[in-house]
Amino acid sequence: MKNEIIFRMESPFRDTFRIQGFRFGEGEKSLALVGAMRGNEIQQQYICSQVINRLAALEKEGRLVPGHEILVVPSANPFSMNIEKRFWAMDNTDINRMFPGYDQGETTQRIAAALFEAIQGYTYGIQLASFYVPGDFVPHVRITRTGYEDTATAALFGLPFVCLYKPLPFDTTLLNYNWQIWNTKAFSLYSGGNDTVEGKDVADCVHTIFRFMHRRGLIDYTDYSSPDYNSRLLDEEELVSVRTPVSGILYKMKHACDVVKKGEVMASVIDPYYGQVLMEIQAPTNGIVFFAHNKSLVLQNTVVYKIA
Repeated sequence: MKNEIIFRMESPFRDTFRIQGFRFGEGEKSLALVGAMRGNEIQQQYICSQVINRLAALEKEGRLVPGHEILVVPSANPFSMNIEKRFWAMDNTDINRMFPGYDQGETTQRIAAALFEAIQGYTYGIQLASFYVPGDFVPHVRITRTGYEDTATAALFGLPFVCLYKPLPFDTTLLNYNWQIWNTKAFSLYSGGNDTVEGKDVADCVHTIFRFMHRRGLIDYTDYSSPDYNSRLLDEEELVSVRTPVSGILYKMKHACDVVKKGEVMASVIDPYYGQVLMEIQAPTNGIVFFAHNKSLVLQNTVVYKIA
C-alpha cells in the first residue's frame, strides 16, 4: 500500500487541506474508488476505510492479482466534514457538480480538477454517492445515461437494482457523467444512507465492492456472508413518487426495502400541536420501497417515498 497526497492547499486559518489516496498493486490502472465528497457522507468515508483495511490485508496475503492498480480516495472534502457541513464550508458549493474541474478556477473547481486528474484513466470507477434529499435507499448501483453506460458490468456488484438516470443539463458536471465521457466505466454506489456506520447494509456494501473486484479479476476474494442478487435494471422514471399534501410530523410504518401493497398505509402525518392524525399516506401501487424520507418533520408536497 502506498499513501500519497493527491492534492494540497494551504489555509491561513486552519490546517493544510489534503486529499489522500491509497494505492494497491502495480500495473494497469484498473479501479478507482472515491468516497465522501460532501461533509455529511460519513458512511461513504467509513466504507472506504474498511476497503483500505481489507485490501491491505489481502496485499499482505498475496491475494492481489498482479498487473493491476487500485486507487482508493476516502475523502475529498475533510474541511466540511470537520464542521458537519454538507457542502464546501466557504461558499456552499458542491464539489460533485464541478467536474471535470478547472485548476485556475474557484476553490471547489480546483479540488475537482486535482481529483479528476488523479482518478482519470482507470478502467472502472466507483463513487460512493448520496442523494440530494435526505432519506434511506435500497442499496443499488446508479448510472448516468451518457450513451457509454455499461449495465451488464454494473450487475456484477450483485445489488438488487441497477438504476439508470437521464441527466439534466446541469448534471453534466457530475463525476459519474465525466468519468464515462473520459472512457471510464463509472458506477455510483448507494449504500442506503449517510450518517450511520452500523448495520447489515453497510457491511454488505463493503462485500459488494470486493465481489465486483473479484469478478473483474483484480483480487482473489470469496465471501458468502452477503446476499448476491440478480440485479433488476430499473429506469429512474419508472419509480412512483409518493408525496404528502400536508405538513406535520411524519410517522412511518414502512421503510426502505419493505414490500407494500396498493392501498396499504405507509405513514401518517401528525399535527405537531394537537397530536391528531392529519392524514394517512397509502401506497398507490404494489412494489418495494426504493426510497424513504428519513426526517421526522415534513413540509407540504415532500416526496416521502419512491416505490419500485
